[in-house]
Amino acid sequence: MKIFVVNAGSSSLKYQLIDMNDKTILAKGCCERIGIDGNFKCSTFDGRKYSSAIDMPDHHTAFKTVLDALVNGECAVVKNIAEIDAIGHRVVNGGEKFVSSVLVTEQVLKDFAEVIDFAPLHNPPALALVKACIEILGDAVPNVLVFDTTFHQTMPPKAFMFGVPYKYYEEYKLRRYGAHGTSHRYVSLRCAEISGKRPSELKMITCHLGNGSSIAAVDGGRCIDTSMGFTPLGGVVMGTRSGDLDPSVVTFIMKKENLSPIEMENLLNRQSGILGISGDSSDLRDVQNAARDGNEQAIVSSDILTYQIKKYIGSYTAAMGGLDALVFTAGIGENSSIMREAVCDNMEYLGIKIDHELNDKTVCGEEGEISAPNARVKTYVIPTNEEYMIAFDTQTIVQSL
Repeated sequence: MKIFVVNAGSSSLKYQLIDMNDKTILAKGCCERIGIDGNFKCSTFDGRKYSSAIDMPDHHTAFKTVLDALVNGECAVVKNIAEIDAIGHRVVNGGEKFVSSVLVTEQVLKDFAEVIDFAPLHNPPALALVKACIEILGDAVPNVLVFDTTFHQTMPPKAFMFGVPYKYYEEYKLRRYGAHGTSHRYVSLRCAEISGKRPSELKMITCHLGNGSSIAAVDGGRCIDTSMGFTPLGGVVMGTRSGDLDPSVVTFIMKKENLSPIEMENLLNRQSGILGISGDSSDLRDVQNAARDGNEQAIVSSDILTYQIKKYIGSYTAAMGGLDALVFTAGIGENSSIMREAVCDNMEYLGIKIDHELNDKTVCGEEGEISAPNARVKTYVIPTNEEYMIAFDTQTIVQSL
């Protein structure tokens, strides 16, 4: 079965065509700057690549561009579109309406439209892309929605409720939803697999660390807590996002700087975090280089991230009543041995101790255990694969029809 996995951003469309028989990524690519000037690039399983400036005024046009590239030209991998068996859509937030991946129906589209506001930059283009798929390919090709938030829907109220009047939850569904759920789900399942145990037997903490970062407590295969909140702004400090802070900081800055809510939201999402503290870059690699050169702001920003990750690991271990496995994934988690070592330093009291040589070697897409031989908690680096998880859900739902 060939599954077409698509991920619509506000001005982008990323995709992979996956042959689920052998998990081969036949083709992948991205439409960028949709609605601006447009750029399309793609590559294939056998090394062919193509890139071109193409006018793409909307996601409908971008989707047609991708379909054409799959069949025609330098990156063609199928003889005709009929070889695509189903389409899996990555969706950022499904609110409380969606507790699992779902086949697209008229009712599902209506329900999805009701949760658009929970991810205003990502949900609208995702909905537009689903409609484009149906319009262009018809009902013959099933569409499946896979939500980042469904993995976190197992959190109990004590973990997802905020300390504000209950009416805001009742009226607006204001609560913790989390993010990166598809990634947390994949690496937690993979961790159990390489541990030789069932997910139900393990207490895990999964650390998805990148420009956007989130940490999840996974007890018996179920998420019981996660660091991101109502939006991806909450949790640990990130590349340009503030992470958690005293709410009065927001109102204080707004009053002092005479900022509107939109301006303040922009400051917290795009001008804060590692960038705002270091004053130089949102890329942790740049910050770590500057820290080695003695830049005080760089040192502080890197230390803050390490410290906050440590605190989440400690608090989630307490919440679960123990810990069996710790997983690092995503850009920073998979590639920064420096950050992993700093996080795990002086954590032996929790049973966490890593092998420094294994840690240094496990980068650039390498998967493996980096625990010291005598460590009570197993520590792993597991490259995430959200696209495969989306394809897996899509295949499972379509085959059950």
